[in-house]
Amino acid sequence: MENGIKICTIGGGSSYTPELMNGFISRYDRLPVKEIWLVDVERGREKLEIVGAMAQRMWDASGHDVKVHLTLDRREALRDADFVTTQFRVGLLEARVKDERIPFSHGMLGQETNGAGGMFKALRTIPVILDVVEEMKELCPNAWLVNFTNPSGMVTESVIRYGGWKRCIGLCNVPIGAMLSEPALIGKTLDELVYRFAGIDHFHWHRVFDATTGAEVTAAIINQMLDPDKDAGIPANIHDIPFAREQLEHLEMIPCGYHRYYYLQSDMLEDGLKDYTGEGTRAQQVKEVEDQLFELYRDPELAEMPELLKKRGGAHYSDVATESIAAIHNNANTHIVCSTLNNGAVPDLPDDAVVQVSSYVGGAGAQPVAFGPMAPAARGYLQLMWNMQLLVEEAAVTGSYGALLEAVALNPQTPSGVEATRCIDELLVAHERYLPQFAEKIAELKAVGVTPIDPVVQELLAQGL
Repeated sequence: MENGIKICTIGGGSSYTPELMNGFISRYDRLPVKEIWLVDVERGREKLEIVGAMAQRMWDASGHDVKVHLTLDRREALRDADFVTTQFRVGLLEARVKDERIPFSHGMLGQETNGAGGMFKALRTIPVILDVVEEMKELCPNAWLVNFTNPSGMVTESVIRYGGWKRCIGLCNVPIGAMLSEPALIGKTLDELVYRFAGIDHFHWHRVFDATTGAEVTAAIINQMLDPDKDAGIPANIHDIPFAREQLEHLEMIPCGYHRYYYLQSDMLEDGLKDYTGEGTRAQQVKEVEDQLFELYRDPELAEMPELLKKRGGAHYSDVATESIAAIHNNANTHIVCSTLNNGAVPDLPDDAVVQVSSYVGGAGAQPVAFGPMAPAARGYLQLMWNMQLLVEEAAVTGSYGALLEAVALNPQTPSGVEATRCIDELLVAHERYLPQFAEKIAELKAVGVTPIDPVVQELLAQGL
């Protein structure tokens, strides 16, 4: 925009939106926003209106002249946008409940971005974001797409690989969580250290160096993070089961919190099953927090982000999202960990793979920093997971049941066989409304009586959700 920046946020009715506004407000001197358009779908109308009013109060309290627009018309919101941020969930939280409970009902991990649940979130999300890309080509061809929608790596890769949209970076709050919590473990501040990340979203590792001497301090951080009394920055949605010391010492890299689902697979499954049969899965717990948040957001006097939002998960989202936008706008070449084209940064994957790496983000987007080859254990796992993701992306775009089964066979969280196939088939039926690319297969499954066995999911389906 000539007189200021136009931001379009898809999924604007999200409970995260106040944190996003907070990030823009705190960076206004570097990012002179003029208009913010929050767009959502009809099912999200009420939340959009509540959180939109809250967002406007935040801007009014800031003293900056910024108008928050609310709409269900995505095209209206996209027109002439400078930046498009995405934070939407196809099927809302009820879909996440299905993603978690159906796999658990078959004795497999139910999780938002890992295992069968993560695969199905991608299947629902990728076609929608590719529609967004086609509209951007028409309505805001010079805009940058900043994706926070999970599974962020697969969604971002699909935007670039299938949508042909290169002005895109994918974000995740996990790396910044590590960078904010780890330095204190060894008596340092972040500006005294140099971080280098590499891998793919929710499956990356990092190394750390002293900024003055260049000496590597990764081992010292590993030693401290294994102390149960220390805060190692584990995401709020991941159970804190400690890694094996000898494994990390041999790895010589720090794994992200989500590696627990792979390095400690049976322990994490057992822990998740306790929630499944007890207080409810993470989605059910989050729904309670969301209900409380929106009650707070209704308060006409509330004009700042409430502390409760930190329990929602996704902490520091605004920092990484708005800092990335500010870096692009100002050609700042800021160090940001993001999902972008590999271009040789991780030689164990092809150049056209989308990897999550340390990058310098400026006017030309993300310029990845070379990390170098991985050791055998990390290399093998990384290549397995990236190829699994390729198959999920293919299935999302083409509706290929065969590609989906191939992905299941590769995914360590979905041991292939009759039980895994039943789980996948139930997920297809449960998400029928959001998987039109699989319509023929779903009709076939329904004809032979396939239906979810989990009672909570059955109730959701009975309610038309």
